[in-house]
Amino acid sequence: MEDENEREKGRKKVPVDGKRNVLITSALPYVNNVPHLGNIIGILRGYNVLYICGTDEYGTATETKAREDNCSPQQICDKYHKIHKEVYTWFNISFDQFGRTSTPQQTEVCQSIFKKLMENNWLSENTMQQLYCEKCERFLAGRLVEGICLTLDCNYDSARGDQCEKCGKLLNPTELKDPRCKICKSNPQIRDTEHLFLELPMLKEKLEEYINNMSIAGCWSQNAIQATYAWLKEGLRSRCITRDLKWGVPVPLEKYKNKVFYVWFDAPIGYISITACYTSEWVKWWKNPENVELYKFMGRDNVPFHTVMFPSTLIGTGENWTLMKSISGTEYLNYEAGKFSKSKGVGVFGNDVKDTKIPAEVWYLQAKLNTELLNNLGNFINRVLSFIAKAPGSKQGGKVWINKTKDEDQLLKLVEELTKCRADLRKAMGKVKGYYVGLKDFNKKLKDWRAEYRSRIENQCDE
Repeated sequence: MEDENEREKGRKKVPVDGKRNVLITSALPYVNNVPHLGNIIGILRGYNVLYICGTDEYGTATETKAREDNCSPQQICDKYHKIHKEVYTWFNISFDQFGRTSTPQQTEVCQSIFKKLMENNWLSENTMQQLYCEKCERFLAGRLVEGICLTLDCNYDSARGDQCEKCGKLLNPTELKDPRCKICKSNPQIRDTEHLFLELPMLKEKLEEYINNMSIAGCWSQNAIQATYAWLKEGLRSRCITRDLKWGVPVPLEKYKNKVFYVWFDAPIGYISITACYTSEWVKWWKNPENVELYKFMGRDNVPFHTVMFPSTLIGTGENWTLMKSISGTEYLNYEAGKFSKSKGVGVFGNDVKDTKIPAEVWYLQAKLNTELLNNLGNFINRVLSFIAKAPGSKQGGKVWINKTKDEDQLLKLVEELTKCRADLRKAMGKVKGYYVGLKDFNKKLKDWRAEYRSRIENQCDE
């Protein structure tokens, strides 16, 4: 879904000296299912803008879905990447690059960042206890475990082993009460396994300086600020960045050759690698903080990974990365009694929306339909009808004795134009919005006429 103008010109966008260069990213939707409406975000673009998005393809969820569908993880990724792309195209969302994370560029960039962190001594090795399912004969990553969240006042009984969807707290699988394997429902056992950790406590001073400055300069959304400072207040901990999986970016160390990077270490790096797939000059976007502003849009539950984890990773390399300036965290979408959840299959999904045959414009113009059409035009019509019904001096309701004026001509013309462009709701909404200014003047004339009419009736009564 590359920008058509750029494609026609046969060149890629790069930052331009003297112009405002904006790099925009939307959350990378996970590729194990069809996208729901929460994954679909429209962006208003301007200046010299590069808009990057794509599917997040590595990790436990993909392996699990592949197992369920009796196919390979790559086949799952190919299938759902295509579906995601088709849904966003149907919604008329145009990305400069809609890529994916299962690419050679992702492996190259991810391993390069990892090696820099190793060189700068921001990583540590540690033995951790992890849940092992004897029935499935495998270590269980967080997403493959469910149990009761022990966070105060939460006690959600279907919390995942990596994060509680109810309270939003990040978890380790061993922190759950009564854990169970999502694959076979049996109770896993605790075993020791060695992993690599990013030492967030050692990066705290640099990270807090970045957050304190940029959250103000970039006008972060309130929920993003709250989620970020909640992490800081709780205290930063060393975070494991490797997993006992096969589907992912390989860890480039002999000792860890059978492990891959944790999806939340490599997934944000996907923005960089997708840009690298778009242009060989990706460094001009991602290592150019003096001339590029990075804006991010995502759901509130993903915020800490992009305000704490990812900045810490880039800061730890010691290189001049373009760090995020602004972030907008969208709230959860509700569906009946619960929240939208792709992993649980709850919500309104893109393919179902397409099948309704309701135009795409309706879904993302709902707010405009409510405020501009119902409030503005509807309010005007209601006032006119109320005025006619309650005209003073008439028991049967009022009659407006106005000759066919310029105002009436404009109103009739608007109705005709709306009828002609009813198949194009966006164009119709523009007509309504533009004409509403005239409607306000027309309404004022009606008020003046009503006052004049009232005065005339009162004078007749006095006579």
